[in-house]
Amino acid sequence: MATTKLPLHTYEVHKLRTIINRTHILLHFTFILALLYYRLIIPRSDCHVSVFAWGVMTFSELIFAFVWFLTQAFRWRPVTRKVFPENLSCNDSDLPAVDVFVCTADPKKEPVVEVMNTVVSAMALDYPPEKLAVYLSDDGGAALTEFAVREACLFAKCWVPFCRKYRIKTRCPVAYFSKLGDDERVSRTSDEFKGEEEMIKSAYEVFKKNVEKSCIDDSVVHNRPARVEVIHDNRKEEESQDENSKMPLLVYLAREKRPSHPHRFKAGAENALLRISGIMSNAPYLLVLDCDMYCNDPTSARQAMCFHLDPEMSKGLGFVQYPQTFYNNKWQGMDGLRGPLFTGTGYYLKKNAMFCSPNNEDEFLREPEKNFGLSKKFNDSLKGCSEEDGKRVISEEIIDEAKRLGSCTFEANTKWGKEIGYSYGSLLESTYTGYLLHCKGWRSVYLYPERPCFLGCTSVNLNDALVQQMKWSSGLFQAGVSKYSPLTYGVSKMSFLQSMCYGYFMLSPFASVAMLLYSILPQLYLFAGIPLFPKVSSSWFAVFAIVYTSSLCQHIYEVLSTGGSFTTFKNEQRMWIIRVVTSSLFGCIDVLFKWLGITKASFRLTNKAVDQEKLKKYEKGKFDFQGADMFMVPLRLLVLLNLVCFIVGMKRVVIEGNFGDMFGQIYISLFGLVLSYPILEDFIPKKGK
Repeated sequence: MATTKLPLHTYEVHKLRTIINRTHILLHFTFILALLYYRLIIPRSDCHVSVFAWGVMTFSELIFAFVWFLTQAFRWRPVTRKVFPENLSCNDSDLPAVDVFVCTADPKKEPVVEVMNTVVSAMALDYPPEKLAVYLSDDGGAALTEFAVREACLFAKCWVPFCRKYRIKTRCPVAYFSKLGDDERVSRTSDEFKGEEEMIKSAYEVFKKNVEKSCIDDSVVHNRPARVEVIHDNRKEEESQDENSKMPLLVYLAREKRPSHPHRFKAGAENALLRISGIMSNAPYLLVLDCDMYCNDPTSARQAMCFHLDPEMSKGLGFVQYPQTFYNNKWQGMDGLRGPLFTGTGYYLKKNAMFCSPNNEDEFLREPEKNFGLSKKFNDSLKGCSEEDGKRVISEEIIDEAKRLGSCTFEANTKWGKEIGYSYGSLLESTYTGYLLHCKGWRSVYLYPERPCFLGCTSVNLNDALVQQMKWSSGLFQAGVSKYSPLTYGVSKMSFLQSMCYGYFMLSPFASVAMLLYSILPQLYLFAGIPLFPKVSSSWFAVFAIVYTSSLCQHIYEVLSTGGSFTTFKNEQRMWIIRVVTSSLFGCIDVLFKWLGITKASFRLTNKAVDQEKLKKYEKGKFDFQGADMFMVPLRLLVLLNLVCFIVGMKRVVIEGNFGDMFGQIYISLFGLVLSYPILEDFIPKKGK
């Protein structure tokens, strides 16, 4: 534990933003009530409007109001945290051990060199190497991945000492040798450094060539036994070895897979890692990384320990979450309650949180064989009496036991995936597991340092991005309408505001239904010349205008206050429309089909291989709809409907002179066309390539 009385961390409540947010909530909510009063109580002013159309508009606006209400919990008490890792104990022997989990599943969709860059960056963390262990879970079981991790280890033996010697901050090789590392390279001008850097760069190129030009099979193997290999055992290193040259433990795992047994996707892989790491390194804390999310700041572990080693906070603290996205109002808002959710990567977790609640740490240890399975070595590690003392070389016996822990039958008749480990209740295992941890009483913190601790790639292909969004929407919405819904089960286990936050994440995909209705009905009635909104001269029109303007102003304020621009605001509006009427809608339909038994749960792995031509368009800010045909069908139909209705409706308005009556629908249609400009542009045939 830390021996100094100096603070390890501080936090600041954003008082001005809190006042602005709460004032806005009060005013906006007042006008929403007035809008709903108009829809539900005031008689329809136009007898041509059917009860059905009026009811559909009211239903849509109720959904929008409900989703808006849930988002206000994020704005209630935003906080910012700051850490002081220099105030930790100066003796590295006082720091707890950390296991790093990296999961990959398909070398064709997750480029192997990119995965190995993540592994190498984790091995180079600024942390005592004897207290660091890196585990790579290869759920594809590809021979190429196993070969690549051996090559990565060989390269790391020269890369890690180089980073330590010169205190390199950008410890992901591919990032360091790109524009991201220019500042560090330019600031070091000594001949010795330049000479060593050239040697390291040559070694990296050799490593890349060996992996990329390898003839080893990259096929995913779906029927295989468990494979566990200790790539580097740091317990074999000599105590007299130079500190800069010491390496962490590196283990490769491909758990057993059989077509006749469910493998539970990524949650199953992470649970296998929990068990296998328990009998090898048994660290009390773990860092989880996506295979494309590399370590950008080597001090992230020490920063996280500023919370985990704080005696006033550590007992109930489950995990420290770093940002995966830098538009972070929601996460700062949740941090002001009892902490943010899992984002699936970039978090330091207290391993014990996966096995118990903070108030009952022996809950499942009373019957370990029944709850955890029949492994004495693993069950002993849970009790703190493992035979491994942290220094003994990993034996063949341990490796054999690890293979048994990674078998597809080990979890049978246990509580793995139910009450222990990562939950199998949703395909979005991270968010759902974090939700259940908060329900058990654990809390979390959100740390947003000036230098991002983790960076990674995002999908530059629209189809891949929407597939990923559909997977998230389906997983979240399925959990939101289950018996563990945050608005029924969650509200009894956590604060009302925190359950609202989870309610937003899990139920907001349903807003796609309201958006779909709002994208069809006002346009059709504009076509027919029948108003669905109050005329401009009516005081009720001001209510609708204020609600709409207030929402836009709130969004603009949040974008600008986090360093964004009006271009960012415009693009977010555009992408929100595209996402809601495509991936979110398809996610809701997917949940409906699963409930009806039409489809079964399936894991859709996001393609992380970068198409250079699409990347160039992405960097120029151009939309590329090629390959996204499934998602573009409803989007194009809605845009065409909107265009036709706008043209015909405007013609009717000019002839009949009822601009004031139809202004609301004209604006909605016009605004939709402006946001849909890239889609309209896509209709125009392009010359050449």
